[in-house]
Amino acid sequence: MTLIKREDLIQSIADAFQFISYYHPLDFVRAVKAAYDREQSPAAKDALAQILVNSRLAAEGHRPICQDTGMAVVFMRVGMEVRFEPGMSLQAMVDEGVRRAYTNPDNPLRASVLADPLGARRNTRDNTPAVLHVELVPGDRVDVRLAAKGGGSENKAQFAVLNPSDSLVDWVLERIPEMGAGWCPPGILGIGAGGTPEKALVMAKEALMAPVDIQDLIARGPASRVEELRLELYDKVNALGIGAQGLGGLTTVLDVKILDYPTHAASLPVAMIPNCAATRHLHFSLDGSGPARFEPPALAEWPEIAWNGPAGARRVDLDTLSAADTAAWRAGDALLLSGRLLTGRDAAHKRIADLVARGEPLPVDFHGRFIYYVGPVDPVSGEAVGPAGPTTATRMDAYTDLMLGPDVGLIGMVGKAERGPEAIASIRAHGAVYCIAVGGAAYLVAKAIKGARVLAFPELGMEAVYEFEVVDMPVTVAVDGRGDSVHEAGPREWRARIAKIPLARH
Repeated sequence: MTLIKREDLIQSIADAFQFISYYHPLDFVRAVKAAYDREQSPAAKDALAQILVNSRLAAEGHRPICQDTGMAVVFMRVGMEVRFEPGMSLQAMVDEGVRRAYTNPDNPLRASVLADPLGARRNTRDNTPAVLHVELVPGDRVDVRLAAKGGGSENKAQFAVLNPSDSLVDWVLERIPEMGAGWCPPGILGIGAGGTPEKALVMAKEALMAPVDIQDLIARGPASRVEELRLELYDKVNALGIGAQGLGGLTTVLDVKILDYPTHAASLPVAMIPNCAATRHLHFSLDGSGPARFEPPALAEWPEIAWNGPAGARRVDLDTLSAADTAAWRAGDALLLSGRLLTGRDAAHKRIADLVARGEPLPVDFHGRFIYYVGPVDPVSGEAVGPAGPTTATRMDAYTDLMLGPDVGLIGMVGKAERGPEAIASIRAHGAVYCIAVGGAAYLVAKAIKGARVLAFPELGMEAVYEFEVVDMPVTVAVDGRGDSVHEAGPREWRARIAKIPLARH
């Protein structure tokens, strides 16, 4: 009988979540580099370059790859010849490990978990509780696979119960364009098929823990129906031309993973969950001899990418910028922003809307300003701010007309992913502009932030309204004052181009 000490499990969980906060899995790094090498779309290639540069910076600095340091998900297989040191439940031990990881003073991770989700939505401040899946298996070891899953990709999870004769491939190809770019492609698709509804969703999440190996599968050829489906979906999803960050390009997915399970004769439950450009997961085992040890990968494993900002980018002074200036910008233009940049996301927007509805004054003058949709990580070691990449802008669509209108008076916004039809109509009506920063490049973006101070709603923590002082922050115009959207034009162009390219897997 193997005894697993409480402290060994707790510290292993803590060390693992710290490790994956700044080290991408190397198979993912290699897959992104291969996508970068073959990419022909300049906008997508620049986004891939930023993701790779950010990944190396995070590995060097031991700082988070993404400001959304994720919700802790743990899959644990416990051998039936294992016993745990008594005194705490398994959930409590895992939660204590997560608490240590997310409150580590050397590399604090963003607390994003809210208790009472249907009511007060109170931040737990330490990212607990984790989501824990446990399976009892033969053996005398504890096998742990864990991941930090960000909200942008989790929010794009898909589920349906198909008819038994329906096509999984058709369902996926219908869903992917509807998912937009909020899941920060390129990434990996996890698919679960069969079982019951909850089983399909758990399999989709679990599938994402496997290594990126689609190129090996291409080289040897499929040996099962599931492998045939993986290859078919890999080709057909990439043929949609969505590309990195939804800008249009050759690579939307780096791999497709599928797990299946026997199901009822009348049913075909299917689920799909994407992993984003901040893919973070790890596998370790405990055998009673002590905590797990994680060997840091050599920095030589990361490619050297010469990136000095987007090619041909226009420098913009936010402090002197006017709506007349932004009227000349066009969707797809690359910019380097400098000056004072306000921030605000979901909770701050709701507070602003409530104040306007009550006729009360706003705590900040937003007129003629830009707002950045971000919830940054806390700073350490002299940083102005921790990793501060963009959050998904579509969540702010409902507030766009208010924020651009005379009561608030913004002239521009920065986030990630596409905007919905109503938001685009409002941008066009007000002659405003929406720009995107690269999701998955949070530490790189933070390097451009030289100062930060809270202006309003400090009790909201990372969702407070800040004022950043930025220097050469890279963004791309995604929706211009005419209502033209790069997230519509880019994939359309590259879908047409890819259709003319003979199938040539890389």
